Amino acid sequence: MAEFMTETTQGHTGQPAVTACPGEAAPPAEPLPRRLVGSRTNGPAGALDGQDAEVILDRARASVDPELRAAVAALPGSMRRIARYHLGWEQPDGTPAAGHGGKAIRPALVLAAAAALGGPQARAGAARAAAAVELVHNFTLLHDDVMDRDPTRRHRPTAWTVFGDADAILAGNALQALALRLLAEDPHPASPAATARLAACVVELCAGQQADMALERRAPAEVTLDEVLAMAEAKTGALLGCACAVGALYAGAAEEDVEAMDAFGREAGLAFQLIDDVIGIWGDPGRTGKPAGADLVARKKSLPVVAALTSGTPAATELAELYARPYEEGEAERTVLAVERAGGRDWVQAEAADRMARALHELARAVPDPAAAGGLLALAEFVTRRTS
Repeated sequence: MAEFMTETTQGHTGQPAVTACPGEAAPPAEPLPRRLVGSRTNGPAGALDGQDAEVILDRARASVDPELRAAVAALPGSMRRIARYHLGWEQPDGTPAAGHGGKAIRPALVLAAAAALGGPQARAGAARAAAAVELVHNFTLLHDDVMDRDPTRRHRPTAWTVFGDADAILAGNALQALALRLLAEDPHPASPAATARLAACVVELCAGQQADMALERRAPAEVTLDEVLAMAEAKTGALLGCACAVGALYAGAAEEDVEAMDAFGREAGLAFQLIDDVIGIWGDPGRTGKPAGADLVARKKSLPVVAALTSGTPAATELAELYARPYEEGEAERTVLAVERAGGRDWVQAEAADRMARALHELARAVPDPAAAGGLLALAEFVTRRTS
């Protein structure tokens, strides 16, 4: 929704609306700048001279797309057809399509991290690594769509609805293996360390997905915010952190800077997931490509829902009663209002601002020069401004 973008980018300095947030108190959130990049810079990383996140993402797609297409072309025909459909390059019958495989946030982070720590030459040398990270991301999407029974992605039917469960799962497996092979065969000296890091990330991603599925089988009252935040870090934060760390490795960064970049990506990834969960409830189907309120219909225990359920408010009791039974036609609006009245949306927006403040702190440890960090700052801002 339009107002969501403004609220999130402004940040929140007060206490979250949800009062029963378990765990240790977090550092206070700081407001995010309205524009983190917007002036011409000439830092050592070849900063992006006033370009905004959309330009950075377009540039990343242009750098990574040839690597992706060459890698996918090496798959067996049956797997290649499904992968090319999923990535938006082909129609189900194999004829060309004009789409592309998503926003390219993760490969853009690889390239921006490499540039921030090693300059334009490091960025140019990291294109294959960025493609490998994007292949892993698409492996997770293919599998998630099957497990969540999502009918649409990127405004068209998901791969499993077109080709069947088994073929979609196998295509996902092929993309994961292809990613690790692509990275392992890269002659860059950072390849071994990056391959090991990406493989460890895949294990964490799988653990996060398993935790997500397990949480869905539990009663609403049995799920805590700490559990959902930990799951979100594994499912979403881990790959964004890995993307930033791989970029740092390709720049030849010191170990402490690689770890700081990983922490930056993880915190930004949590903010990304918080925003994604808001979009899952309040997003415009015309922009998201998914039905309105799809997460509520599926009774997903997303972060706004769990924040609302743990608020101790009368609206939390109403929401728990709704979630205790299957969705009934016509009650979507009532469920949305219960989440809002219980403070779920307010808490998520405050938490997203707080996570971005933490992310920027970690980024400053590795890249203290704001000019050099311009691309990463723009992408961090994009995470909190998007509506789909």
